[in-house]
Amino acid sequence: MPTPAAIRPVPYAPAVEVPEEDEAVTIFDLKDTMRGISVKTYEDSGHAIRSVHAKTHGLLVGELSVLEGLAPAYAQGLFAQPGSYPVALRLSTTPGDILSDDVSTPRGMSLKVVGVPGARVEGSEDASTQDFVLVNGPAFNVPTAKKFLGSAKLLASTTDKVPNLKRAFSAVLRGVESAVEAVGGESVTLKALGGHPETNPLGETYYSQAPILFGDYMAKVSVAPVAPSLSALKDAPVDLKDKPDGLRDAVVDYFATQGGEWELRIQLCTDLEKMPIEDASVEWPEDLSPYVAVARLRVAPQQAWSEARAKAIDEGMQFNPWHALAAHRPLGSIMRVRKEVYAMSKRFRAERNGIEIAEPRDLNHL
Repeated sequence: MPTPAAIRPVPYAPAVEVPEEDEAVTIFDLKDTMRGISVKTYEDSGHAIRSVHAKTHGLLVGELSVLEGLAPAYAQGLFAQPGSYPVALRLSTTPGDILSDDVSTPRGMSLKVVGVPGARVEGSEDASTQDFVLVNGPAFNVPTAKKFLGSAKLLASTTDKVPNLKRAFSAVLRGVESAVEAVGGESVTLKALGGHPETNPLGETYYSQAPILFGDYMAKVSVAPVAPSLSALKDAPVDLKDKPDGLRDAVVDYFATQGGEWELRIQLCTDLEKMPIEDASVEWPEDLSPYVAVARLRVAPQQAWSEARAKAIDEGMQFNPWHALAAHRPLGSIMRVRKEVYAMSKRFRAERNGIEIAEPRDLNHL
């Protein structure tokens, strides 16, 4: 496997981004579909929640420290110079409705790095944040925005439909996924539909799945646990029987007495054929370009969830890959459609809940 100094990344050029046919129509339909999920859950509860990743399992604050001595190709954008920044961190699962945790779906980790200097992407000029929105799988479950629209419509059709049936269906899918994994396989589709193993989210490695600009180059991002106490939780089971918020309980219990440390890692694009920008379903080969640590994320022991923190982070913030430096502009079909969909979701939550959702200048209030 090549060392960081030996990596020869492909320079970014506008030609690597090729919009899908009728992408504007896809964006419109996707906004409408996601809004439909939000409307349905709002009608049920009287409170507006996210269209996806609605359920929170942990809300944390920590510090991201950029490493010293990075190879030039990795010393880009936020990571160009050593330094430390406050971070808000949110752990979640993927559905757009609030389900019992034994409907087991992929886990998400979102980071909001605060006080980041530099030129901004369009629409984020007044902020000083850099967000990373991550899921515990290295590739997206569909290649492009048009395919994602089909998945979103399926998600919308099942929102708020027979929760007990979902729980039973999830148990069946977990059994099938376990059988697949027993012979060395893995099904992204089974996991997405509810067949994710009932494991602790703190032991997972999280991925951007879709690429971002990385200064002069292009990259994917991951966050991996390195503290032994977190690494020990990889594939660790969590008892969710009769515990609808069992994942949150596990996160809260851990951080009540222990801290955590992760590496933020970058995988640079070195081959546009094997590491495509427009197909987010392709896992980039690590034998061509491994994930390389560029920063450390440290979280001290703390109360990992509270009503006050939920109001400040869950309600008052949005985690969005388009909250970004120009040096880390999101790339590719999946990322492009997210821009307007996330903007719609933010407006919907703010208007229905009568709150302001704004980018923080510091995290001192947390």
